[in-house]
Amino acid sequence: MQYDSSLNANEPSSKISNGEPERPLIVHVGRLGAEKNLEFFRRIMDRLPEARIAFIGDGPYREELENMFSGMPAVFTGMLHGEELSQAYASGDVFVMPSESETLGLVVLEAMSSGLPVVGVRAGGIPDIIPEDQEGKTGYLFNPGDADDCLSKLVPLLRDHELRETIGKAAREETEKYDWRAATRKIRNEQYNAAIWFWRKKRAEFLRPFQWFFRRIFQAPPAIDYR
Repeated sequence: MQYDSSLNANEPSSKISNGEPERPLIVHVGRLGAEKNLEFFRRIMDRLPEARIAFIGDGPYREELENMFSGMPAVFTGMLHGEELSQAYASGDVFVMPSESETLGLVVLEAMSSGLPVVGVRAGGIPDIIPEDQEGKTGYLFNPGDADDCLSKLVPLLRDHELRETIGKAAREETEKYDWRAATRKIRNEQYNAAIWFWRKKRAEFLRPFQWFFRRIFQAPPAIDYR
């Protein structure tokens, strides 16, 4: 099957099924950039012949990705917004995030709030969304670059509808704590304080050699006893 690059934001996102809605669908939403580690998906899809994948978004790496996935069950929709984006999330079975440089991971939260189980990399800000005590409950994490680890979490979700429902429901409930009030409170009370502490620590480390030097140069001369 060839990938379908004919979709655009003006067409129904239900076409993500690419004519095979019975096959499990992996969804990824985000900017298609080289820094997003999207070539990792090729290693995954080579071992999942029963699955499809939809890349939702656009970016400078799109053409290279389309060439990389030529002949595979992959769809590139371009940018989607509003209702179409919501439908795209709803059309998926599992959301996978391989990027190791995410800070906030908003698309992960969007997927979870849509009831879509997430398999994300254990890096960047993703573990803040799926902390250790929630792994296997609200989502799954895999070690960076480890395709075997990723597949060990992904395959059961793709093959077990009941498991997807359970994880997706728990994920949706978990995201309720990320409303605007909660997010603002976390930034103000935790992240700002952590940032201030971090930079004060770095400044102290930077100035320490200079402080030692000036103490050595300008220290008071020893007292002279004239008795």
